[in-house]
Amino acid sequence: MSLDFTVRPPRPGDAGAMAAMHFQAWQESYGHLLSEKFFAERKAHLPQRIEQYRTFIAGPNTWAVADVGGELVGLAAAGPGPDEDRPGETALFMLYALQRVHGTGVGQALLDAVIGREAAYLWVLEDNPRAQAFYRRNGFVPDGRRELLPPEWEELPEIRMVRPAVGG
Repeated sequence: MSLDFTVRPPRPGDAGAMAAMHFQAWQESYGHLLSEKFFAERKAHLPQRIEQYRTFIAGPNTWAVADVGGELVGLAAAGPGPDEDRPGETALFMLYALQRVHGTGVGQALLDAVIGREAAYLWVLEDNPRAQAFYRRNGFVPDGRRELLPPEWEELPEIRMVRPAVGG
């Protein structure tokens, strides 16, 4: 499927669209895993998330958004990894694309924009085979680490995946 999209750094004015798109992607990706209460709480806190995005955009991490005709359909962020036992310096913090753009290259373009070919690691839900397959295609493999998310994320299990620098 061909789609005309642009990947670019976010602007401060994108914060509202980023928060709304991120929430929609959570619903699409995790609706079968998380309770209605989880989503109701997140929806109620969207104004605070918008402010958080304004702060995030101005921060030191690398951000990218995917834009189709002025509508944000994806976002990604990477930066210095926070794990004490981090397997590398760079962590992919998030990569989300709306379901309607899956398979169009948006996710790949976002990944390339925020981590390029460098070594990196990420955490992904254990019960997210689509995302895991995408990351495997990009050279990531599970490193054996597994953790439960905090209670506000209903303690879903996630695994860590790592990759060496690509082609280098």
